[in-house]
Amino acid sequence: MIQEPEVPEPEATRREAGVTESSRANRGWWDRNADEYQNEHGTFLGDDRFVWGPEGLDEVEAELLGPPEELKERDVLELGAGAAQCSRWLAAQGARPVALDISHRQLQHALRIGGAFPLVCADAGALPFAGGSFDLACSAYGALPFVADPRRVLREVHRVLRPGGRLVFSVTHPIRWAFPDEPGPEGLSVSGSYFDRTPYVEQDDAGHAVYVEHHRTLGDRVRDVVSSGFRLVDLVEPEWPAWNTTEWGGWSPLRGSLIPGTAIFVCERD
Repeated sequence: MIQEPEVPEPEATRREAGVTESSRANRGWWDRNADEYQNEHGTFLGDDRFVWGPEGLDEVEAELLGPPEELKERDVLELGAGAAQCSRWLAAQGARPVALDISHRQLQHALRIGGAFPLVCADAGALPFAGGSFDLACSAYGALPFVADPRRVLREVHRVLRPGGRLVFSVTHPIRWAFPDEPGPEGLSVSGSYFDRTPYVEQDDAGHAVYVEHHRTLGDRVRDVVSSGFRLVDLVEPEWPAWNTTEWGGWSPLRGSLIPGTAIFVCERD
């Protein structure tokens, strides 16, 4: 019996990673890991729920995009859609969503689940849509944590939104970057500088990035939003609810009861 050669584990490091390297690495990572991600988290996410993060804050109760009855006939762009669970929920409210993701494999899971709305495989930094195509845009942990130039993405979203359009996006709360990414007590002690913006990179033995995540401080995120032509309407930091006993990577009931894990930015196009 022929044994498959073992693939070396990537090396985790902190180093610079630009737009092209980040995009290439994360497209490949999500294509390779989409099956495992959907198997592990698909039950929590559901097929047609709109969940903003590991805390389980649901758009049904949050209404950050607006009351559900006002979503009918609205054109909505979902960035980093994954298996398009959020878009499926939006379609059920009568909206006209478009689900965009950089990963072809993630969108294959969207096809598997089904839904009568467009799926688009593209980079969020170069949106293949005409200006003023959408009323709303949303992203639940999609695209923005993984790009080297978030303003490029935000300016593209600004371009494709109609005047007065709303953008709502969630990311890992920036304070988490000062703590180890561990769900237990070891994840409660500061291990690095909150102000160190050096990207987290996993690289192969040749030094090529295979996964990249970028850190922005809370102030950086606000400046990114405002300089891209948006007005910040709200900043939501969901508390960990008592019903949620799920651990998701470094997110857990223990840590969630003490420090924020998600930041949600509610923005409007001027």
